Amino acid sequence: MEIYNRPWPLVPNKVRADGGRELDRFRGVKHPADTPNGAEAWVGSLTKANGATRENPNLGYAEVILPDGTRDFLVNVVKRAPETILGKKHMEKYGTSLGMLIKMIDAKAPFLLQCHPTRENARKYWNSRFGKEECWYVLGTREDAAEPPYILLGFKEDITREKFEAAYRKGDAALLESFCHKIPVQPGESYMIPGGVPHALGAGCFVAEIQEPSDLTAVPFPQEYLLEYRRKANPFGIFEPEDEQLYESRMLNSFHYEGLPPDKLLDRLKSKEQTLRQEPGGREIEIFGDRDTAYFSCTMATVSGTMARKNTGDVQIGIVVSGEGCIRCGENALPVKQGSEVFFPCQVKDAVFEGDFSVILCNPGVTAEYK
Repeated sequence: MEIYNRPWPLVPNKVRADGGRELDRFRGVKHPADTPNGAEAWVGSLTKANGATRENPNLGYAEVILPDGTRDFLVNVVKRAPETILGKKHMEKYGTSLGMLIKMIDAKAPFLLQCHPTRENARKYWNSRFGKEECWYVLGTREDAAEPPYILLGFKEDITREKFEAAYRKGDAALLESFCHKIPVQPGESYMIPGGVPHALGAGCFVAEIQEPSDLTAVPFPQEYLLEYRRKANPFGIFEPEDEQLYESRMLNSFHYEGLPPDKLLDRLKSKEQTLRQEPGGREIEIFGDRDTAYFSCTMATVSGTMARKNTGDVQIGIVVSGEGCIRCGENALPVKQGSEVFFPCQVKDAVFEGDFSVILCNPGVTAEYK
């Protein structure tokens, strides 16, 4: 059907909190608003968020506007025609999952130090087939942050599990954070965060996050502290305590206690941005690809005229990070501008970018095995 041969605009959403000044500004909201914890947007998501309730069972799911004007949750649209939208090869690998989750995160306040499980630990401790490897692309920073925006990433040298566990049992958050590298960030930079690597967004960071499709996090703080933190971010969510021994065991076992000097850490985890193609109408660079992770990839297409979208043969999600233009498929044109979010069904094969804009294009991994 014709509707599956065209890209679909996604409906902007917010998960966790109702604010996020930088997210609102990015989207062109007339009166940007803030809350103490900022906000997250889950872009093209088929993943349900922690904290969903009977009153809000679709927390985390993205909505889409189809070419006939119908608005529905993308998860429902996919259920009606999964192979048509996702493709046979995709379904053989991922089933009806997208195989990825994309977020935009606006951190007015610093995030808790954390890590996410590898695929192996996700299966072992969470009974999940997906871990939560991820990457950040820095969309912007707050000029009025208390200090220059930064991220915490990776352990310093000589950090051991024994040191980490002792600081955890003392409840010394500052000491735990001091074990990690503090890295100043600028818009346009990108960082890979493998499973098990400690990390946190500092105050003032606004990032796009591409990750595996799960909501699994290990935080080195008492469980009640984490639950209270989540309840503040989502006052209407339901967050039940887990078995205390399981909570602590999987947290301590999820971190990888490998320390690196800062130059080696950045060489390993900061994007090297290789040019994939250069044409009269634009340029596409690889932010992270299969040499970095098996679980997803992302590129940046910078359009300055007319540039054909590269057909991946799979689904794809785009976020327009600057400028404006349109995505044309035959006689149909979808207008886009900074903040636009777009879902490409696998059957979109002849899309053309027109205008002056840059768009992050996110793809599920091509080499990962999910069965």
